[in-house]
Amino acid sequence: MFYYLVALLVFAVDQVTKWMIVKKMDLGQSIPVIDQVFYITSHRNRGAAFGILQDQRYFFILITIVVVGAVVYYLQKHATDKLLKFALALVLGGALGNFIDRLLRGEVVDFLDTYIGSYDFPIFNIADSALVVGVGLIFIQSFMESKQKETENE
Repeated sequence: MFYYLVALLVFAVDQVTKWMIVKKMDLGQSIPVIDQVFYITSHRNRGAAFGILQDQRYFFILITIVVVGAVVYYLQKHATDKLLKFALALVLGGALGNFIDRLLRGEVVDFLDTYIGSYDFPIFNIADSALVVGVGLIFIQSFMESKQKETENE
């Protein structure tokens, strides 16, 4: 149950922050937080990461339904490691956050705008952050598990 609460927290924070952006900022408006490094910028994305596959709303809705179903199934039936469960909870919360945007708005609200030197990284949101961290943790957990099995086999 704890891991579903983590997913719910990610979802709630994502939706509240997006609601604040939509209500308090004009589209395209940018507020510097750390000049030349980090801005809050009101942006909309009709595609996936980095703006790919623009205007494929129903494709993303379908894919998200499949991913959410797979994550819930795996959490219930197969995940035993706490790190993996936490990672899956982040993925679940993030996927649901962007899913609701696509379902209700037809686009995803993005607002976290970072610069790495002169490179303007694509604008993202809390759900995207949770997805990236969750997937990263899954890779780390998988790597640690494979190293442990190698050690046991020696």
